[in-house]
Amino acid sequence: MAEIEIDDDRIAAVCRALADHSVDFVVIGGVAARLHETGHATVDIDICPSRSESNLDRLAAALRVLGSRLRVEGDPGGIAFDPHPQQLRQMSTLSLLTMHGPIDLCFAPARFVDGYEALLPGRVVVVVSGVGVPVASLTDVVASKRAAGRRKDIVALPALEARLRDRRA
Repeated sequence: MAEIEIDDDRIAAVCRALADHSVDFVVIGGVAARLHETGHATVDIDICPSRSESNLDRLAAALRVLGSRLRVEGDPGGIAFDPHPQQLRQMSTLSLLTMHGPIDLCFAPARFVDGYEALLPGRVVVVVSGVGVPVASLTDVVASKRAAGRRKDIVALPALEARLRDRRA
């Protein structure tokens, strides 16, 4: 089954659920690139949440409300998953399916080992379908994709860097 590009309504629904639970997070990756108007397409939402104990409690509650299931290859419905803050604390990344589409939690994105705290100073808020979405700066998105060095990131870099140059001009 082909994956479908995530749309604004799904992005807003996931971010609204996180905001409703007062989760501290920043959207990173492909959705962040897209929200910076780069034309980037993606099928999931990459989220970098704060690792604070109270935030992990709120994140676990939000993930339950979103009906989160573990995303695994070969199982389109995912595997049952009841998130607990203690489990989340031990994760570096976690791929999930939700009622609004796939999300990836990434606590320490490439080049940003301090995760949320390192991304917070540059973050901007972009309104998506009426929801204020905290998004990593385009500079930080480019730096992370360059550091990750995955083929899909390297292929995306020219367009992202062009957009960054246009903004600086």
